[in-house]
Amino acid sequence: MKASILIAVKGANEHLKECLAHCLGQTHQECEVLVLPDAAFACDDPRVRIIPTGPRLPADKRDAGARHARGEVLAFLDDDAYPDKNWLASALALFAQDPQVAAVAGPAITPSDEPVRRRASGMVYESAAMSGSYRYRYAPAKRRMIDDYPSCNLLVRKEVFFKLGGFRTNFWPGEDTILCLGIVKGLGLKIVYDPAVLVYHHRRPLFGPHLCQIAGYATHRGYFVKRYPQTSRRWSYCMPSLFVVFLIGGPFLLPADLFLVLLGTYGLAVLLGSLHARRPGLIALTILGIITSHLTYGVFFLRGLFSPRLKEET
Repeated sequence: MKASILIAVKGANEHLKECLAHCLGQTHQECEVLVLPDAAFACDDPRVRIIPTGPRLPADKRDAGARHARGEVLAFLDDDAYPDKNWLASALALFAQDPQVAAVAGPAITPSDEPVRRRASGMVYESAAMSGSYRYRYAPAKRRMIDDYPSCNLLVRKEVFFKLGGFRTNFWPGEDTILCLGIVKGLGLKIVYDPAVLVYHHRRPLFGPHLCQIAGYATHRGYFVKRYPQTSRRWSYCMPSLFVVFLIGGPFLLPADLFLVLLGTYGLAVLLGSLHARRPGLIALTILGIITSHLTYGVFFLRGLFSPRLKEET
């Protein structure tokens, strides 16, 4: 089975160079690599095809790349992620085992050599206090069936991708949610998560860039509660907003001792959810990162929820 690795990118950069080296070093060699930049640039390796797309959103770039792909499976990667050497082999084995498997995904873990603020961002995502039941996206966990997954590490049968019309959206982030919804709810097919389908994903540093990313995720998820409720209308996505409401209204609506007990319980949960960082300084950054991420997500989720339309929507 041949795979086409598709990497949407603005232009050449150091992360992309690292990503390509790992793509070309896969144990499963029956693959091609398509890079989708705004404008053409030179690449020394003939195994890499550069397909300029112009300045377009990642979803549009991936749709364009899929039309050039020769593989039976489309393997989507971000340029700031790089795969384990057995990434393709592990994923393609799952496709071969079951024709009902339309897509495969795996964890996107933080590289161990990241600078401290990027490492702290990864610790925030890896924390159960932040990601809850979705922690498996950022740390290896047992194999399972899923219905939604980010396109930084998502492989899809090409025939299924085109059957759904590709990403067919200008939403970003969020185009992957819509595609996965089509696979599971529209076609009744499977998406399998397997820890062996592993990539390493560089994080945005705490605090500014990390929180900007959180705000984008939250805005779209809040909006998708109305547009795509099948996979977005879930309590886990609403909890940060409820926390914001609690902080604002709790002092006025609850007895003081009850408010302080609940606030203390939250603080303890965040502390326990940060201990995986191990080093005191990194634990402290993780605690602050989780709290600020909760607040940011909560506010921007409400913004998306009450927005009549997002600017990307056409």
